[in-house]
Amino acid sequence: MTGDQIATLGYLLLLGVVIGGWMVVANRANLGRLAQQAAIWGFIFLGAIVAAGLWSDLRSTVAPRQSVMLDGSVIEVPQSVTGHFHLTLDVNGTPVRFIVDTGATDLVLSAEDARRAGIDVDRLIYSGRASTANGEVRTASVRLDEVALAGAVDRDLRAVVNGGEMRESLLGMSYLSRFERIEIAEGRLVLER
Repeated sequence: MTGDQIATLGYLLLLGVVIGGWMVVANRANLGRLAQQAAIWGFIFLGAIVAAGLWSDLRSTVAPRQSVMLDGSVIEVPQSVTGHFHLTLDVNGTPVRFIVDTGATDLVLSAEDARRAGIDVDRLIYSGRASTANGEVRTASVRLDEVALAGAVDRDLRAVVNGGEMRESLLGMSYLSRFERIEIAEGRLVLER
């Protein structure tokens, strides 16, 4: 902890002792009730901390990511709370979470996802350039041995690795155009082969 953080913690502890002391003195006739109310507020505070800490785990349960319908040729993806559509594909046997981006030309892997999929990103030649909302980035062209989504397997697929900072890989039109039908309706993305 830095000196500023220690000072802030000390201030908050001192403030808590002063407020708690005042509450005890002001309610000394009803200490049982004061303890009961303090316990209730303590549990509410603890519950809020737990809920905030577990939100990312709970969100995936409350809003499922993708579901396969019929014979595996139709994939339905619910819209996330952020308004985007996310799909998990197996890239070279490794699950990679993508954000569906119809504005992206290529299937774009972040450096971290490319590394997890077995690509040596340090040996790539970043000779390409791409214009993004955050400006121009360097890219490296790669070939993916296998990309699988819900039983549909594509081999020897072209993709690019982004040389810049990127939180999630992008599922662009080079992959989406492999589907016969792409539809967005009622908060769902429907892909059909």
